[in-house]
Amino acid sequence: MNDNKLILIVEDSDDDYYATNRAFKKDGNLSNPIVRCEDGQEALNYLSQEWTPSHPKPAMILLDLNLPGLDGRLVLKEIKSTRRLANIPIVVLTTSDDEKDIEECYDLGANTYIQKPVKLESLFDAVQKLKDYWFQIAILPKGD
Repeated sequence: MNDNKLILIVEDSDDDYYATNRAFKKDGNLSNPIVRCEDGQEALNYLSQEWTPSHPKPAMILLDLNLPGLDGRLVLKEIKSTRRLANIPIVVLTTSDDEKDIEECYDLGANTYIQKPVKLESLFDAVQKLKDYWFQIAILPKGD
């Protein structure tokens, strides 16, 4: 994956955001820009704007489910039902391991569902595997 491709993290918890961001930057082998949205509406507002060099289309979205206001399920549904956004890979990264949540997210078009590990080292390991797959193995659509 090209280092200038944006990663959008939709996460309301400061602790979870900073831990995820640290995990992505660990070992210095990912220099992609990261943008954070703290709730679902902020994410949809970001995604509804025109793509420009200073406001690029995300190459991937990490989405928490339990967001204040507009929750992650509704955000996922909106993104996947919007033609200009539907091909952006969405990784649901959440605390829930409820089978209903997992099924619903895949039914709505999530590309991957990951339960947030409790231990920081486990989060680093999960994010490393995520990076290896999405940025080394998978071929992502070219940005607009």
